[in-house]
Amino acid sequence: MAVVETKQLDDNALLMSLAEKGLALKTGASSPSAHHHTVLCDAVVVGSGCGGGVAAAVLASAGYKVVVVEKGDYFAARDYSSLEGPTMERLYENGGVFSTANVTTTMFAGATVGGGSAVNWSACIRTPANVLQEWSNDHGLPLFGGQGYVQAMDAVCARLGVTGRCREEGFQNKAVRRGCEALGLRVEAVSRNSSEGHFCGSCNLGCPTGEKRGTDTTWLVDAVGRGAVILTGCKAERFILETNTGGGGGRRKKCVGVVAKCLGNGITKKLRIEAKVSVSACGALMTPPLLRNSGLKNRHIGRNLHLHPVSMAWGYFPDSTAELPGKSYEGGIITSMHRVTDRTIIETPALGPGAFAAVVPWESGRDMKERMRRYARTAHAVVLVRDRAAGTVGGEGRVRFTPSRGDAGELRAGLRRALRILVAAGAAEVGTNRSDGLRLRCKGARDEDVEAFLDEVSVEKGPMHPGSDKWALLASAHQMGSCRMGRSAKHGGVDGGGESWEAEGLYVCDGSLLPTAVGVNPMITIESVAYCVAKGIAESLASRAARSVENRDVSTNPPLACES
Repeated sequence: MAVVETKQLDDNALLMSLAEKGLALKTGASSPSAHHHTVLCDAVVVGSGCGGGVAAAVLASAGYKVVVVEKGDYFAARDYSSLEGPTMERLYENGGVFSTANVTTTMFAGATVGGGSAVNWSACIRTPANVLQEWSNDHGLPLFGGQGYVQAMDAVCARLGVTGRCREEGFQNKAVRRGCEALGLRVEAVSRNSSEGHFCGSCNLGCPTGEKRGTDTTWLVDAVGRGAVILTGCKAERFILETNTGGGGGRRKKCVGVVAKCLGNGITKKLRIEAKVSVSACGALMTPPLLRNSGLKNRHIGRNLHLHPVSMAWGYFPDSTAELPGKSYEGGIITSMHRVTDRTIIETPALGPGAFAAVVPWESGRDMKERMRRYARTAHAVVLVRDRAAGTVGGEGRVRFTPSRGDAGELRAGLRRALRILVAAGAAEVGTNRSDGLRLRCKGARDEDVEAFLDEVSVEKGPMHPGSDKWALLASAHQMGSCRMGRSAKHGGVDGGGESWEAEGLYVCDGSLLPTAVGVNPMITIESVAYCVAKGIAESLASRAARSVENRDVSTNPPLACES
């Protein structure tokens, strides 16, 4: 891979490496600043996850020289240890400890080459038809109503090798499936970007077998194969905006590149990467601060954030539960899903022993030891809601989100359903992770006991109610919508092609584009949108080049008098 790991280099070694990889450099008097190393390319992409990886591949495949700027480090399959603590520190934003400022939700976001696709749970679910219709009709975005978007989903699924078959389910998914079947509820198989027999169970810590196909093993490989260069340990600080003298569809500014800082100690100068087009693909939490730091003012930048808030139920299954063999940390992370309503789904999570210990409510040392002893045979089910509430991103690390009353109601109803499923699956004990340690021992429990327990779980002034003394922290692995597409500058931060309303040549290509929460795991949606946006960028560059050739021909060979 043409990866330049800037943390390992000094200034001279960096310049030599960039030149060897075919990048043009400005030096000496031709460089605009003695404080920068200036690099020239056709397109610069900030971020290498679901959006950035796809954009880099599409643009490089169209023949353009692409530079990918990634603040995280590069890891191959052999580098993944599956050790929870150090891996979270290396692969996740803020070391995996990233909470909203108002302390309602813990967020998990990838911060490595491959972004979220390197650490997500493999679920590959196409954008639901009702969501596409909503985005096309209600939000006035033709992209989502055409055959082109369907073809983009086909292309994305093909490149990721998505399969709907699973040779063997893990313990947690077996529990959800068994409980649903016992209750006569429908349970769906979840497609994955891994082989049918993939059973590693720790893809959230980087897939150690290399079978999971994130952008780091697919789209970025394609991009590098076509001449793209990836700079790791390199953080974008701002896009370079100039006054637009060429029209640009009424855009007052024009983006000519990005300024980035290498995070190691060996490189003393910042990078000035000049490009014909610039793409922000650093995710819904980091794209808004970058755009604001660059001088953009659109009011939608940093607003309309959706998190798919998640709450959890658990069930303990003693080793004697022969119908459900296995351990909680084995097998595909998500292979089964139950739809509670059109806005709520139940899936299973990846929960290492450290994360498990973090969510267990403290009752006593003895109780904690007993719960940890049961870790391997405790199955969790997560309730995920397509949230209507919108949070904000005020800057790096400054995120605010509070679930709406309706969202909280959906979460409570989902928890009731999840607990019923775990009881029906044969759990000896079930509960939630709220602060008072509420749980139910199922052996000998009468129907009325179960109902009373579920009523207590779903009380309105319960764990999702602000100010409750029975609190439970929500979680989010999906961040969307903080720079959404809109049919005008009044409705979104960028247009229907992903281009900034304020700056020509500046595009957004990540989960922040989504008009609303999508309601299911968003990887396929984000990559499909990125595919469409990048195709549009490539067409725009080709059109611009064609016009430039025409203008040169006219100026070189002016028309004869009789032709005018």
